Amino acid sequence: MEQQEPNYFERTEKLVRQYIDDRVLLLKLTATEKVARLASAMVIFMVISLFGFLLLLFVSILAGYLLSLWTKSYPIGFGIVTLFYLIVLILVLTLRKKYLDPLITNTVVRIFFDKTTDNDGDDNPGAETEA
Repeated sequence: MEQQEPNYFERTEKLVRQYIDDRVLLLKLTATEKVARLASAMVIFMVISLFGFLLLLFVSILAGYLLSLWTKSYPIGFGIVTLFYLIVLILVLTLRKKYLDPLITNTVVRIFFDKTTDNDGDDNPGAETEA
């Protein structure tokens, strides 16, 4: 039976604790990065949505005035634009669970489980397949 050096268990315990601390730190850094990427995606989405809303607003006003000229009545012209948006709202509300919810869920999951930023021992980052 071979002889163990003194303080072997204390040194091993210290190494195990250091390993656990390093893994916890890695987990915190990974979570922070993913939350930051999600926040960045949300801010970008909000900015694009704001500009899209403004564009849609001005195009809608333009369409309302154009339809008003054609029908020679402001209420009818803007009523047609309002009816169009009412139909779009009803379509969005009826189809949101089938199309919008999965799209948003998949985007958030893709951000959190993106393999390109993880280095879990994989030395070939280009080997992943994208779904």
